[in-house]
Amino acid sequence: MSDAGAHEEIVVAIDPARDWRLPLAWAVDEAGRRRLRLRLVVAVPPQHDTQHVDDTPRSIALHQVAADTLGEAAAWSRERHPEVESVVDLVEGFPAPEIGRLSRRARMIVLGSRHLSRTSEFLSAGSLVVPVSAQAQCPVIVVGDAEHVTQQPPYLVVGIDGSDSSKAALALAFEEADLRGARLRAVSVWEPPLFLHHDEEAALQGQRRMLSETTAGWSQEYPDVVLTHEVLSGHPVEELAGAAEHALAVVVGRRGKGGYTGMRLGSVVHGLLHRAHCPVITVPVR
Repeated sequence: MSDAGAHEEIVVAIDPARDWRLPLAWAVDEAGRRRLRLRLVVAVPPQHDTQHVDDTPRSIALHQVAADTLGEAAAWSRERHPEVESVVDLVEGFPAPEIGRLSRRARMIVLGSRHLSRTSEFLSAGSLVVPVSAQAQCPVIVVGDAEHVTQQPPYLVVGIDGSDSSKAALALAFEEADLRGARLRAVSVWEPPLFLHHDEEAALQGQRRMLSETTAGWSQEYPDVVLTHEVLSGHPVEELAGAAEHALAVVVGRRGKGGYTGMRLGSVVHGLLHRAHCPVITVPVR
């Protein structure tokens, strides 16, 4: 890819062993909205000796399946959106680092979810969701279920904790809402401490003030997006997932401060990847 094409495409990881239509549908629709190119990628991991060409029957078969799947996926995407340009990319290497490398130049990465348990997600060599979401240099969208939006008008949810990462998430959430003609629900979750040493109403008021300050000015930039503020009390993962039950997507920042810290990926982000039914968009701080 030339420098002129940097950040002008959406990368979607195609898994020949899984149904790739849900993440590909999300990606091609988004490419159409944003007028971006689509890059369909299958990574074929090395089988044995990485110092020599692996020409074993198994390797040959894997490469053939990958090539066939890419061809089928490209034809499917052209049928869905003929106006979206797509390219295919069969790469050699382990999927997570290869997809992560592509994130340096992509506008977005789109992945399908295997709905693995947390332990299985970490132990599976082929798993992409956790490592790519944790390390990508662009937003990562994880699509696990078919779109089941039943609430009208349609809306997106963005989690806000006042950190730089949640501000980056807010910026992308406004973009998405504007592109889709959807409303935006900015949600802050206050998790009561085990031992409450201060006034709960004062804490909630502080959250409301932070939410108002963080979102100030964005409605002037996106006047067509209807924005609402909500401060909820409870566990952040459960509250955000509940707020996004019928949402087009839930958008969260990665490695933020305050309520969204934890593992490198962020405990709330990690929890949403396993709990939310709508697409989860993870946004790093650029």
